[in-house]
Amino acid sequence: MNVAFFLLPKEEVLYLSLKSNIKEALEKMATHRYSAIPILDEEGNYIGTVTEGDFLRKIKNTPGATLEDIQRQNLSEVPRQRVNQTVSIDAHIKDLLSLSINQNFVPVLDDKKH
Repeated sequence: MNVAFFLLPKEEVLYLSLKSNIKEALEKMATHRYSAIPILDEEGNYIGTVTEGDFLRKIKNTPGATLEDIQRQNLSEVPRQRVNQTVSIDAHIKDLLSLSINQNFVPVLDDKKH
């Protein structure tokens, strides 16, 4: 059985853009109770995943900045610690499961890398 069988329709998947600011990202993550969320570029290509931990490290490593200053920064300014491996939409479910053992979020890409 392949991964596509288990996916939500693409229109229902939440994501952020690199132009999203930290406040928008945190609000979306809190509303939907996510600890990680994918980032897409303007063409819909997967760029990476941002996590709550990435935001905490950003705050910790920006001494002297106010919360308001940090919240206004774009996601392009947030270093991401983890690089999540991806699987293809036509991958077998075993491939997805083996990745999910070591990472709590496994991005699934179509043939256009979306």
